[in-house]
Amino acid sequence: MSGRAAGRVLSRAAAVREVAKAKRRGLRVVFTSGCFDLLHVGHLRSLEEARSLGDLLVVGVNADATVRKLKGAGRPIVPARRRAELVAGLHCVHWALIFSGATPRATIAALRPDVFAKGGDWPLAVLRANDLPENFGGVLHRLRQVPGARSSALVQRIRQRAGRRSG
Repeated sequence: MSGRAAGRVLSRAAAVREVAKAKRRGLRVVFTSGCFDLLHVGHLRSLEEARSLGDLLVVGVNADATVRKLKGAGRPIVPARRRAELVAGLHCVHWALIFSGATPRATIAALRPDVFAKGGDWPLAVLRANDLPENFGGVLHRLRQVPGARSSALVQRIRQRAGRRSG
């Protein structure tokens, strides 16, 4: 990887150091996470909303193996390193990191953000039970949903159109 966006894709250890420095300076850190496979306007709007909740936005990008478990065979379309670089290249994102595991719980515990923001399609009770570490002292915020903006729907449409052309 090269370029400005690639330099903003951090290891978890580097992200922990950067977040700790930011918090010592009194900055409010927001964390969100997702697959971000086929970046679309729903992702952009959610990330912009998440950024508005604090001073710095850190985005966790699901590892490829996790995306396969969540979305099924043939996913992700875009490998994790490239998805993370795309997300890190957005103006509203300060850093991105790739995390493994079904949930970002360990990453949230390590980063200790002030806010954990997640898409509105996730019920708060599920987020509290699955994603938040027990000692999470921050704010949990559900982001607004963007109707019709889903990567899975895009993938399905592309596959259907490709099937019509080859048949």
